[in-house]
Amino acid sequence: MFHCKCELISGITRLLIKTIVLSVCFLPICAHAKSDVELSSGESVYVSIYSNIYSGPKAVRLELAAMLSIRNTDPKYPITILKADYYDTSGKMIDSYVKKPLKLKPLETTYVYIKEYDKRGGPGANFIVKWQAEKKVNQPIIEGVMLGTRQGVSFICPGQIITEHSE
Repeated sequence: MFHCKCELISGITRLLIKTIVLSVCFLPICAHAKSDVELSSGESVYVSIYSNIYSGPKAVRLELAAMLSIRNTDPKYPITILKADYYDTSGKMIDSYVKKPLKLKPLETTYVYIKEYDKRGGPGANFIVKWQAEKKVNQPIIEGVMLGTRQGVSFICPGQIITEHSE
């Protein structure tokens, strides 16, 4: 009986040591927060938007609502949204959602909502968002948020910088 307890304790100790070693080794890989803040005075950003996706062996089409979210992450300075143009799967512009420059105060957020039944964009829709600032600021978070209310599907697509604008 005593021998079994020692083996059990020894096994738990080995498992604990392995867990600690793996945690220390892989924690830097898993930590996703950026250590260096990226500053910019303006960019054009591509954001994927999925108006619908296909699922199952018969490729059943699932309609999705989508939201373009634009978040000014700078705590001190405003940014100006110059355009948020919506394109369909073939690259044809569907709509321009920013008719005049839109100033976002520090930490302010704006969004564009695409309704679930709006099928114009298709599975390859996207936004091109252009923003600028008077000085270098924290880059905004620009992403697409998709939600299928009937199917319980939800996911995000982060924006991809396609052009850096100089001051």
